[in-house]
Amino acid sequence: MEIIRFVFWEAVKVLALVILGLMSSKGVAAFPAQKGWLKPVLYALILALAGVGAWEVGNDVAAEVYLWSANGNLSHGDLDRAYSNSLQAVHLRPNNLSYWRSLVQTKIRLEQLQSALDDEAAMRDLSGGDMDEVDEYQFALCRYALGDNDKVVATTLRLIRQNPSYAAPYVLQGLAYLAEKKYPEAQQSFLAVLQIFPNNQAAVEGLARAYYLNGDRQRALEVLDQTIKFPFPEPTRQRFEALKGLYDQ
Repeated sequence: MEIIRFVFWEAVKVLALVILGLMSSKGVAAFPAQKGWLKPVLYALILALAGVGAWEVGNDVAAEVYLWSANGNLSHGDLDRAYSNSLQAVHLRPNNLSYWRSLVQTKIRLEQLQSALDDEAAMRDLSGGDMDEVDEYQFALCRYALGDNDKVVATTLRLIRQNPSYAAPYVLQGLAYLAEKKYPEAQQSFLAVLQIFPNNQAAVEGLARAYYLNGDRQRALEVLDQTIKFPFPEPTRQRFEALKGLYDQ
């Protein structure tokens, strides 16, 4: 759908350029003969403006092709080409949020986390200060990986207030609390998401770990035992059993 919309609007731009060029040329051709000296100047101006318009449309098309290529590269794991193509798209059209988003996702896949965070200001400006929650979450993930857990917690608290049914921020918040050795707070975060999504594997493992690290081995084992009530796939159940063996030592 996005491709169809893009092609439609670019076709409209080209058609508008053609119509305006023809109408302007006809208007100049109708000038009185005594003003014939002015016609070459006006024709040159029309040609220059048409050239600028064509250049802009060409850049639009080129930037979009770079984006499509970058997305294809990402899906095939070709991260170097994805980075190059998404960067070209941003250079051509730095005011397009989707191009920045593609560039940031590529940087995260390449583990260029600080570089991705450096692009946050540009994305926030293009979002009008109200960034999409998925984008906010991605930047919080970068900060967690870099050990900036205070900012991670601040972001996840804001995301949870905005959308209490969005599970990922609860889990990330719990992990940040674990990293700070704030085990009761971590337990509350994981319990909150499990009340909404009781088969969230990351939350189950996080809660069991929070209890275990806080010295409550029995409750850690109880959390893993309770998973029998919920439909987890077999590989996940095997992982839970392995964790039980670890915590029961």
